[in-house]
Amino acid sequence: MFLSVFDMFKIGVGPSSSHTMGPMVAAARFLDLLRTSPFHFHGLRASLHGSLAFTGVGHATDRATILGLAGFIPATYDAERAEAALVAIAATHTISPPGLGPLTFDPKRDLIFDYDHTLPGHANGMVLRATDAQGDVILQETYYSIGGGFVLTAAEQAEAGGKKAKARADVPYPFETAQEMLDMAAASGLTIAAMKRANELKFRTATELDQGMARIWEVMNACISRGMEGTGILPGGLKVRRRAKGIHDALMAERGLNMTAPHTINDWMILYAMAVNEENAAGGQVVTAPTNGAAGVVPATLRYYLDHVPGASTARIGDFLLTASAIGGLVKHNASISGAECGCQAEVGSAAAMAAAALAAVLGGTVMQVENAAEIALEHHLGMTCDPVKGLVQVPCIERNGLGAIKAVSAASLALRGDGIHLVSLDVCIETMRQTGRDMHEKYKETSLGGLAVNVPNC
Repeated sequence: MFLSVFDMFKIGVGPSSSHTMGPMVAAARFLDLLRTSPFHFHGLRASLHGSLAFTGVGHATDRATILGLAGFIPATYDAERAEAALVAIAATHTISPPGLGPLTFDPKRDLIFDYDHTLPGHANGMVLRATDAQGDVILQETYYSIGGGFVLTAAEQAEAGGKKAKARADVPYPFETAQEMLDMAAASGLTIAAMKRANELKFRTATELDQGMARIWEVMNACISRGMEGTGILPGGLKVRRRAKGIHDALMAERGLNMTAPHTINDWMILYAMAVNEENAAGGQVVTAPTNGAAGVVPATLRYYLDHVPGASTARIGDFLLTASAIGGLVKHNASISGAECGCQAEVGSAAAMAAAALAAVLGGTVMQVENAAEIALEHHLGMTCDPVKGLVQVPCIERNGLGAIKAVSAASLALRGDGIHLVSLDVCIETMRQTGRDMHEKYKETSLGGLAVNVPNC
């Protein structure tokens, strides 16, 4: 098992990694399949199942699927070009993927939201089909969007069979559990970030690694900045007003005033996270951390460290991201980062654990304190449901990221006050999260069929 820092932190587009980025990636994979096929294709069709159907419109799954079939990918997404493509496809009922030529595709007829048939492999399932001139399906593939922009075919999901992949033997520190991570750190004398760096260097040069991480933070930080300047109403029909700019303006006006309360620092953390998630809700460029729905927690915590902690250094950004990705990889490997699979504990909970560990690390914590910080943050998100109102990544998601950042900082601080010895291990907490997600009713797992989603007016 090896998940790169660039697997956990992927540059993409909002509002959802599993419902927007995942379907776009799946469509790109399907196009690759068509390009290597001996058949001559005439048209395309798609059906969305489970959570992709129930909250697909709110998450722009329909748009993402169409754009993916047209050749768009998250990493190079251009919003203006995408809008033009959608208009053209709707008008001509034709889609023209690169290397495949014109194919018939009527969005109203050929994209189906199937609310009645959940596919067996995962709550986020979709089937893509290619047809001949008579309209008969001659090639199809089932894909599962398993969270964080990760996509598996039905065969790949079946091969996994719910079993965890074994750690890769070709990396220096192939830890699969937090305990293995602690043992390897004790034996090597290295930090989590140093072990993670050594693993990464098996696949890329130090320059490539450092430049890639710098790019990740550049996009994260730019997202915060755009969010703090954005105004107006978020799309989707809930009429949610963007608040980050107003909060930022008020905090700037209060700076230096003696009347400012100490707890105002919490407002800065919430501001940074909300800025990211308002950008995500608006369909802007974000970084999965580990998902879009939880994209605000890690950058908010890193921005808090850089802007508000005395002695903070930009030289530690790489260590922050490497530590966070190591923790995120453990959660994904041993449980889930998918809201459709385990609820929001798997998204904001995982993000808070990642951020808490990373902050504890750059503040000088021992490996045991770093593991403790991650455990504290995740433990206090256990049982959190995923119940987005109207299927939009807005309520309660935007504010939830802000509170997740506060929990991350608090967890790191609490862990650093101790010696790293604690009763509940991170491994136990991750397994508990997996079991809780397994037992959680489906209506509380990103279907918008329970919780706030049915108790708040949608219009």
